[in-house]
Amino acid sequence: MTLNCYRAAGYAAGKDVVFVQHGMMRNGDDYRDFWIQAADRHDLLIVAPSFPDAHYPEAPAYNDGMVRAADGTATPPESWIYHVPAHLVAELTDAGVMAEGKARIYGHSAGGQFLHRMVALVGYRPFQSVIAANAGWYSLPDLEAPFPAGLGGLGLTEADLRRLLESDLWILGGEKDCESNADNLPSNPEALAQGPGRLQRAHNYMAAGRAAAERLRCNFNWRFTEVPGVAHDGCAMGKAAAGLWFDGALPSEEALGVGTGTVNA
Repeated sequence: MTLNCYRAAGYAAGKDVVFVQHGMMRNGDDYRDFWIQAADRHDLLIVAPSFPDAHYPEAPAYNDGMVRAADGTATPPESWIYHVPAHLVAELTDAGVMAEGKARIYGHSAGGQFLHRMVALVGYRPFQSVIAANAGWYSLPDLEAPFPAGLGGLGLTEADLRRLLESDLWILGGEKDCESNADNLPSNPEALAQGPGRLQRAHNYMAAGRAAAERLRCNFNWRFTEVPGVAHDGCAMGKAAAGLWFDGALPSEEALGVGTGTVNA
């Protein structure tokens, strides 16, 4: 694994650190670069791991966290790569590069799949907040449906489901990321059942979470933000995430680059 990092001139241990999960192209260097502008503005450290195809081939080994073996059986929970971001935080904190309690994590596309499943299976700590943007499809909060369509077959309980629903999970959806024929859009039957495009599937995931929380009579702490004018653009969605986290609002459409037609996974 390679850590692609950028340290703003004003960054020092004790300031905010943003971890960034790339999409299917495994381009952590590009995803780091998408955050440079925000880093300079807010004195951030950016840490964008690259999970290379050679070691984490295809969706089951990255998006789905190496949770199931080739024969479909569940792997030991300690081997799931959803633990990797927390391990990185611990190592960087121990090394004095960052302080405890200052980490946030953002993921786009396949990285959004990675992060919402990470929260579901191992929790979101040590991160203050998790933003999953433009995920291709979702593991629904359903203990009966087998993973990755749901959370079944992994030994999770209703207590785990309550923990997920009460987590600070923020879903971002690009308004224009709604095409049913978009490149690299998952088209397995379980994904198609969630909606024709990524935006519709995000709305479906939020509705499923709300319904599960009502059934379990627990708090529902997820948030959803639709980003106007943006399609499957990891750079624009990163700018949206930075604005929501550090300015308390979405940037202007001009700042987001709306209308450029940029698409990156």
